[in-house]
Amino acid sequence: MTVWDRPEPPPRPVPLDRERIVAAAVALADEGGLEAVSLRKVAGRLGAGPMRLYGFIATKEELLDLMVDEVYAELLPGEGAGDWREALRGHARRTREAALRHEWLADLLGGRPAMGPNAMAVSEAMLSALDGVADVDTVMRAVETVAAYVTGAVRREVANVRAERVTGLSKREWQRARGPHVSRMLATGRFPALARAVREGAEVDAETSFETGLEWVLDGVAARLAGPGRPGGGVSPGAS
Repeated sequence: MTVWDRPEPPPRPVPLDRERIVAAAVALADEGGLEAVSLRKVAGRLGAGPMRLYGFIATKEELLDLMVDEVYAELLPGEGAGDWREALRGHARRTREAALRHEWLADLLGGRPAMGPNAMAVSEAMLSALDGVADVDTVMRAVETVAAYVTGAVRREVANVRAERVTGLSKREWQRARGPHVSRMLATGRFPALARAVREGAEVDAETSFETGLEWVLDGVAARLAGPGRPGGGVSPGAS
């Protein structure tokens, strides 16, 4: 029987589940940012009709929530995370690394609370690391303080990465190109502190800047945890 004589098999719907939908959405976002993600584009990536996705996800906001929780799985600590300081340090580093792999994550950090199972597991790990070190309110503020630092630092670094991609210039090259303007402004004498910073400030790479700031924040948390009537948190400058 020739191919023309053999009947075609009946059409079979493309198999779908939330896992496949979220994986496709994450891939699209990794390639083109959040603007590249829509239910229609995700359906196209999967070879399915857009209406089929609504059986699994009602809105784009739900899809974004699922995408964030998918990445939170990359933030889960391994076994033996160490003391509270090492636990928070490890979480901060994993968050930065995840945001550099998935730049769109920086746009969603610090927004509405992440309530997915992976996000809750990450929160449980962080709070557990501080369990018994201080009262609940102090522990919550400690975790929030580190998270606020990480969110700000990560957003700034990702913004610099995006700017470099668009302009083709590194941060140092961009600053050098605008050197004459900066020199003229500083020569007015209106910005003495800034002038000194430009002349004497050491230039460091993004990772060193992140690690230094993180240790300063952890030192502050340790000092607060070691306050009157609390078990010692211990300040260990430069710990890594």
